Amino acid sequence: MNRSHTSNSAIPAEYRKAAEHLFPKDGFFKSQKPDIKAACEFAKSLGIGGEHQRLLALEKDSAELQTFLEHFQNNLDLLIQKTWVEKSDEDRKGKLQDKVPLMVDLTRKGDFSRAIEEFGIIIEELAYLFFGYQSEKEDFAEYTFRIDAQMGLFWWYGGKLFSFKDLKDKNGDDKVLWAVLLIGLCYLTNF
Repeated sequence: MNRSHTSNSAIPAEYRKAAEHLFPKDGFFKSQKPDIKAACEFAKSLGIGGEHQRLLALEKDSAELQTFLEHFQNNLDLLIQKTWVEKSDEDRKGKLQDKVPLMVDLTRKGDFSRAIEEFGIIIEELAYLFFGYQSEKEDFAEYTFRIDAQMGLFWWYGGKLFSFKDLKDKNGDDKVLWAVLLIGLCYLTNF
């Protein structure tokens, strides 16, 4: 599944500015690096702006943030467990459940680049569990935008996450990576 090719024109107009600020149409380059403000704007577009900003302000080792990560892991595990799949996809579902603790552990350790990479894989697999083969089609984002605009924006975000995996090497700052990862964590915790 490669949803990153999805045209930004599929994004409803009310979300396009925030989406393109976080994920520039032409990719990242020296004069246009993503920033925390862009991540916060995008979180607002998804309806999770308040929680995102509250969690972003916490120390990474705070008890409150650790509790949030536990809630995320538990909620995601429940989502995966409760998703009905064909018998032939049960193994795929089990493998996805096994990936979640690794991603959460990487997040706790502050390895946001690897956590984003793992989270992108988790979102792809979760999309498959929810939507089946439709999630592997070129027009998947457009399909989800027609179902619900904010949900479509989330799946579009998931398809763009891989563009962030090497960003730390380019600017040496993981605060933006944390802000981008936290968008997905907040969304799925409240899904």
